[in-house]
Amino acid sequence: MATLSPIRTRPRADRRSTVWQLDWILVLGVVALSSIGALLIWSATHNRESLTEGNPHFFLLRHAMNFAIGLILAVGAAVTDPRRLRLLAPVLYVGAIIGLILVLVPGVGAVINGSRSWIQLPFMSVQPSEFAKLAVIVGMALLIAEKGETDRNATARTIDIAQAVGVAALPVLLVMLQPDLGTVMVLGSIVFGIIAVSGVPKRWMLGLITAGVVVAALAIQFQILKTYQIDRFTAFANPDGDLQGTGYNVNQARIAIGNGGVFGQGLFHGSQTQNAFVPEQHTDFVFTVAGEELGLIGAGAIIVLFALILFRGLRIAINARDAFGRLVATGVVCWFAFQAFENIGMTLGIMPVTGLPLPFVSYGGSSMFAGLLAVGLLQNIHLRSHSF
Repeated sequence: MATLSPIRTRPRADRRSTVWQLDWILVLGVVALSSIGALLIWSATHNRESLTEGNPHFFLLRHAMNFAIGLILAVGAAVTDPRRLRLLAPVLYVGAIIGLILVLVPGVGAVINGSRSWIQLPFMSVQPSEFAKLAVIVGMALLIAEKGETDRNATARTIDIAQAVGVAALPVLLVMLQPDLGTVMVLGSIVFGIIAVSGVPKRWMLGLITAGVVVAALAIQFQILKTYQIDRFTAFANPDGDLQGTGYNVNQARIAIGNGGVFGQGLFHGSQTQNAFVPEQHTDFVFTVAGEELGLIGAGAIIVLFALILFRGLRIAINARDAFGRLVATGVVCWFAFQAFENIGMTLGIMPVTGLPLPFVSYGGSSMFAGLLAVGLLQNIHLRSHSF
């Protein structure tokens, strides 16, 4: 009579050692950013009754809840068996594609700030393009890594890279149709970073840059971009041209940051913030709250925390045990680096306004969930590199 084999579980001591093997500097950096974000969001919304419906703590509590849910997702991604992660990569990709298609369906996708990027559920809004960033990272990494593990000549490797770019092309096209130019720019940075470390000839880099310019020109030529998006680039090129129109947001943001000086006007005491002169301060322009109320010291601390997270991510990529881990970590670093630079840059007037949130700091459930899932993947790769 056959006997059942006992289910093997990791010893308790091993579980404890796994916890200590986590990259705690990365964890603390993300927690610190989210905590600062909670304070900034609270300050920007506590006296805005039109947003909070009379509850001054509404966005603070929602931000904390989003972080708690995202933390659970991060833990799940960190402890998932690497082989199962590879099996789940196609599922994530297909799910993201379905979500990007659904937002384009009238009656399903909701238009917010001129972009059809959201699916409105009874209890929350979901932005599939945030998860598309993860889908492109794991999809490209899986394809390049799987093909690279076999002995293939240069011609075959070129075909593999072309297929990986094709994996990214479909989400990029669907996001362009929303249109969400900021996310397209982030996806472009992800593709460029992953291809750059995949070992392809330098001509691929030149080809990708050329393709990006061509796509941007075609988007303008065929009027895929909305008028307000083109106006944003016009305002970026000439910031003083229409201070009460297309240049209003950036002008007010720069005034707010300039008011902060070195030490800031104090939390809940920023004149621009408390009088709601800067639009979308709890989401896209949350960095202006830091600049005005926490000053150069507080705003600089946010930049330092991002630099710390990016450094740990690069370290994880360098120490990864396999190509899949290295490519995933690289993609996540490119994502966080470009999006943080674009968000902070647009508040300072050195980048065009694109509506991208500041990772972990801005209010937004989809952005928080996707970002913490990415951190969980970084921890998964880190744990594997220290388990042998």
